[in-house]
Amino acid sequence: MTAEGPRTVRVEGAGFVPIGDPYAAFAAGVDPADEGAAITGVLLAPCEPTVVVGIAQNGPGHASPVQAWLKSPRTVTASGVPARLRRDAGATVAEAEIAVVIGRDTTGLTIETAHEFVWGITAVNDLSSPDRAAFDPRNFESKSGEGYTPLGPWVDTALSIDGDLPMRLSADGEVRAETSSHRLPMTLRECLAYVAGWTTLGPGDVVMMGAPFSQAPVRPGETVEVVIAGMRLTTPTS
Repeated sequence: MTAEGPRTVRVEGAGFVPIGDPYAAFAAGVDPADEGAAITGVLLAPCEPTVVVGIAQNGPGHASPVQAWLKSPRTVTASGVPARLRRDAGATVAEAEIAVVIGRDTTGLTIETAHEFVWGITAVNDLSSPDRAAFDPRNFESKSGEGYTPLGPWVDTALSIDGDLPMRLSADGEVRAETSSHRLPMTLRECLAYVAGWTTLGPGDVVMMGAPFSQAPVRPGETVEVVIAGMRLTTPTS
């Protein structure tokens, strides 16, 4: 956010360089062009998804090796924005996850071609109230707290969905979970193909890849930090 309103930028050192529409550039197979000199401002969430999909890693023996659910895009917030944890929904769990940001219409996406539809990767903290799952197996209540999807701080367009991306969850400086994407039961490609096989995603939509080994309880007042491949997403809580 700048004094003149929101701008799309690329990060260069400690500054921000305005760029053109990144999704139009992605569809054309080129890098977005710079649009002026570096500016100052505050980072907002790095995309405005119409659809946010969560992946449930169900593991061996389940009727489906991977399933998906939907989360309201209105729960998306930027790095550094405080989240008030619900007191009426039991314990709160923070989940350090890889978020894949879609670059274009996913019609035709398969396991083999999934990388052609991915604009980039960012970090997401899928805050959850798991005690509500016993009453609401569809995840609406457990996932819909205000500000329960911190996303960012930016999208890394150079990361590969095939790489072994480090994932770490900390609270008040204490590491509570640490893993990497190659420990996910289903690959990022398989998850994307599963989702695209049921619904069409578009530019800016987000698929959260699950956190079977990167989640931990958090308490009000703690500052939660999710680090994905060097991207540091911070969420103070109250």
